[in-house]
Amino acid sequence: MNWLRCDMIGLHAITLAMLWVTWSCAAADEPTSVEIDGTVYGAQADDRGPIGGGEGYANIVTGGDYTAEDLDSLLEALSQAQAGQVVFIPGETEIDLTARIYIAQLVLEVPAGVTLAGERGQNGSRGALLTSDALKTPIMIRPMGPNVRITGLRLRGPNTKRYIDHHRRSFREGGDGHTYYYKFPTQDGIRMEHPGLEVDNCEISGFGHAGMSLRDGDGHHIHHNFIHHCQYQGLGYGVSHNTASSLIEYNLFDSNRHSIAGTGRPGCGYVARHNVELGVSLSHCFDMHGGRDRKDGTDIAGTSIEIHNNTFRAPQTPVVIRGVPEEKCDVHHNWFVQHLEPDKAVRASDKTTVSNNAYGAEPKVIE
Repeated sequence: MNWLRCDMIGLHAITLAMLWVTWSCAAADEPTSVEIDGTVYGAQADDRGPIGGGEGYANIVTGGDYTAEDLDSLLEALSQAQAGQVVFIPGETEIDLTARIYIAQLVLEVPAGVTLAGERGQNGSRGALLTSDALKTPIMIRPMGPNVRITGLRLRGPNTKRYIDHHRRSFREGGDGHTYYYKFPTQDGIRMEHPGLEVDNCEISGFGHAGMSLRDGDGHHIHHNFIHHCQYQGLGYGVSHNTASSLIEYNLFDSNRHSIAGTGRPGCGYVARHNVELGVSLSHCFDMHGGRDRKDGTDIAGTSIEIHNNTFRAPQTPVVIRGVPEEKCDVHHNWFVQHLEPDKAVRASDKTTVSNNAYGAEPKVIE
């Protein structure tokens, strides 16, 4: 069996830290995969380090072409960096973006081909922290072209809450629906509209819309991150896709509404493998919208989806595909710890194949 490691989990905020340390140390005794008759089900770490990144991660950046230790030097470095260069924020440096975002609508813009790096996991470092307390934080980081890498950082947004009452007031009978709902601001941690984004070894939390909003482009690689507390009711995604496609692997997820989601528009899709849902989710964990959600007169739910070798510990439904993919959705070799039957673990329709998964805390395989 592969096991969770207590020491790889970063702390989100002081008020959450004590609870999270207690819980995560307990989770250290929980296996992330199980081997049955020589076949592995669930998530296993790879040679790059632990699931979720942190201490033991192999590809930590420890220096750069530019070093920034405050907001002004960070903005100057980003304005000068060229493709192939690294903008580095050392240690556990904290850069508070709140005032500049609130007053000037600041967005950190990363040029094409540039790496923005911290050193999460190096000598026990939690990594540099970029934070905003302004509820109106539409975008914290925006890559300005393809092949941007964001690594080894903590990105902390202002909204860790669910705001279920606000959602209920918005959409109750006689309510004003989306008009009222969107009067309350939402937030994106990273918003990408170009191909080839890599986000690795980061801790990302507290964004009401999405920790990462992949609007367009393919070749995105989201791996070895800890993504949690993006759980605003009605939105609340760890990683969301518009017409983008991505590979999402070796991440820890917890306390999101949907850890992975997609609009279901043509071109939208993902491969999700070797990820762990730690146990808390507001709604189903991995999602793909269908045409009825978009009200576009189709039943299309993305183009191609593959979900394999993930471990789901949340009691909510692990996978919901809300329509018919253009090509396929394959769900296989996952471990559904709290679900005993395929139709309880996956809700889907045509072109979704569910096979060879393990079910239950004392797992059995259903082919």
